Amino acid sequence: MFVAMTGILVILGSVVGKLLGNWIMGLLAMLAVSVVFCFYSYFFSKRSAIKYNRVRIVTREQEPRLYAIVERLAMKADLPMPEVGVSDVPMPNAFATGRNPKDALVVATRPLLNLLTDEELEGVMAHELSHVKNRDILVMSVASLMASIVGYITQMAVWSTMFSDERNGMSLAIAILADITMPIAAMLVQLGVSRNREYLADETGARLTGKPMALASALTKIEGGCSSRTNNYDNPSYESVWISNPLGTRKASGLINLFRTHPTTPDRIARLKALDEEINGIRHVY
Repeated sequence: MFVAMTGILVILGSVVGKLLGNWIMGLLAMLAVSVVFCFYSYFFSKRSAIKYNRVRIVTREQEPRLYAIVERLAMKADLPMPEVGVSDVPMPNAFATGRNPKDALVVATRPLLNLLTDEELEGVMAHELSHVKNRDILVMSVASLMASIVGYITQMAVWSTMFSDERNGMSLAIAILADITMPIAAMLVQLGVSRNREYLADETGARLTGKPMALASALTKIEGGCSSRTNNYDNPSYESVWISNPLGTRKASGLINLFRTHPTTPDRIARLKALDEEINGIRHVY
């Protein structure tokens, strides 16, 4: 979403700059718009997530099982009680949002509630509360903003070189090469941050419950549900917020893994097994 928005804003910046007779001023104007957009996304992401994922805020009386699990984990994690929501999207999954612990919302889909045992659901909710505790909404907002800024800087370099009074072919070639490679590098860094925050939430949540394998079992079931033909989720803008890739399993390796928003489920389970050995002394056969 942010990469696409950056491209759109760069084009708009060029058009505005051409109309104003100054390419650099146009790009700077769109850079300012990008910063505003990222701050808006940070402060209003919760509202958007509720709207586009058909989330209903629920009470203890409406969802006693889910509410009790979240309440118990929040107290254990020393977090304010977040809002609890249920989404009607037709896949088993969960996510957390909110700009800080006092503004947090944790969401489970109805298929997830029907699919998981209490221990598995506890593991998933502990993962989502860990995102809140670890301030991952803020971390990913900063990562997205930095990726956008890199795109603007390289664009400015190209246009500045092209219209400089002292321009030369070598400088222009370097600027163009940077414009091609640096935004891709920034996106890879952003995706790497996203994957590492998932690993961190897995570990933090598993340490909170003391049951890493309950989360491992839940992740296996969730991936199976997201990969089934009954899942028609088609909103890639929210792909990264869910605990498991909502667009289903994509078997890939090597360079393709660099473009994942989530680590692969086998990699996550392997780490959870190692953590289970550390916490509970249970030896797993790999």
